[in-house]
Amino acid sequence: MNNHIETFRAVVYPWHCDHQGHMTTMHYVGMFDAACWQHLSAMKFTRKYLAQHQTGFVDVKDTIEYKAELPVGSLVVIVSELIRIGRSSMTALHTMQNVETNEIAATSEKISAYFDLEARHTTPLPDDIAIVMRAMIAPASEQD
Repeated sequence: MNNHIETFRAVVYPWHCDHQGHMTTMHYVGMFDAACWQHLSAMKFTRKYLAQHQTGFVDVKDTIEYKAELPVGSLVVIVSELIRIGRSSMTALHTMQNVETNEIAATSEKISAYFDLEARHTTPLPDDIAIVMRAMIAPASEQD
């Protein structure tokens, strides 16, 4: 099973760039955030599901590594993979790549907690979705 799924695709426009001519950090964060929602949906945490259950995810840690500049006109793709799940949390790795050069531009390793929006605290991942999530976890050899 391929544990990496495409979760975002875009082009770098001039308004994404700073005075040095490459994409600014706020746009990396925004693109990674958009990828996260696609990744959650692929795990069955759709917008409808979260609204019906009055749950959501809160990010507790996000480690971004910037590896290569993305100038105006760069085509980017983000692939996402689930690394691990806990009782009420998950860790995902999102990798942004320059489509034309195949160079990795940045990575985001994000730890998110499943959250009860009414009670305002973490809650266990639902058993049925945890099964789907476990099937999506990348083998250790793929995580390096």
